[in-house]
Amino acid sequence: MKRFTDFVTESLQHITEYFPWDIEEKLKSASPPLILDVREPAEFDVMHIEDSLNVPRGILESACEYGYEDTVRELVESRERDIVVVCRSGNRSTLAAFTMQLMGYRNVASLKTGLRGWNDYELPLVNAAGKMVPVEQGDDFFTTRLRPDQVEPGK
Repeated sequence: MKRFTDFVTESLQHITEYFPWDIEEKLKSASPPLILDVREPAEFDVMHIEDSLNVPRGILESACEYGYEDTVRELVESRERDIVVVCRSGNRSTLAAFTMQLMGYRNVASLKTGLRGWNDYELPLVNAAGKMVPVEQGDDFFTTRLRPDQVEPGK
């Protein structure tokens, strides 16, 4: 049986990862990458990288192709563009980047450490209204909180 972490580890062998400071530099370039946030819309609304595109991981494949209700034209037409996929911690983005490579995206990478690391590096995040989110609020939001029923028995 494979676990979630097994899928992430296997996908990491096939993708490129960038640290937050690498992305910070790329965003300042003449041709900045498309930042693709694959978190759920509620997560995205709380805080995200400004001008990023939100396509939840659950609809990614259909969003990447024409002919579906989930189709996102900007994403479909970005197969040759530099894309950096982001999520909370870097796991969903790893799986998404690998999937996108399999779908023909040539220049896709994942944000190592996810938005948690982005916030730790004190890079800017905005909320749904476009207002800057304080680093401390990010620290609180990105803190893992497991309910008792989410912890493996005996651990």
